[in-house]
Amino acid sequence: MKINSLDQLFEHELEDLLSAEQQLVEALPKMADAASSDSLKTAFKDHLKQTRTHVTRLEKAFKELGKEPKAVTCKGMQGLIKEGDDMIKNAASGDILDAGLIGAAQRVEHYEMAAYGTARAFARALGHSKLVDLLQTTLDEEGEANKHLTQLAEGRMSFSGINEKALA
Repeated sequence: MKINSLDQLFEHELEDLLSAEQQLVEALPKMADAASSDSLKTAFKDHLKQTRTHVTRLEKAFKELGKEPKAVTCKGMQGLIKEGDDMIKNAASGDILDAGLIGAAQRVEHYEMAAYGTARAFARALGHSKLVDLLQTTLDEEGEANKHLTQLAEGRMSFSGINEKALA
């Protein structure tokens, strides 16, 4: 179907986001299993719970628009997840793999932040104030997840960072 209006473009963006989040629900347990750091495992497991909430929010957004939730394959997320899978296959285990997993996860977070920011801007332009707030909530959570990954990598918490450990 050709996209001929901002309404259609917004709906397509939501469909793409739904696919992206659904793909992450499948990928995050694999990342948690591959991680050696307990803190990183926990971060991935916590984000999995949050990602399931993101799926629910997107389904709510569709209902607010009077549409049935529908996903169209998000090829961008497919590629990012493939990069994460390649990291699991090719990086030495332990701290090196953990550092690589953080990098892969941060690429995912940045992709999601861009997509949610775009969807929020479309919702605002279309006058969907409830959806602006809904999408902003998820955008904020994706930003926090990214910050947490940076803290794990750089050691801004009560332990040395995974990157520092990988250097050793």
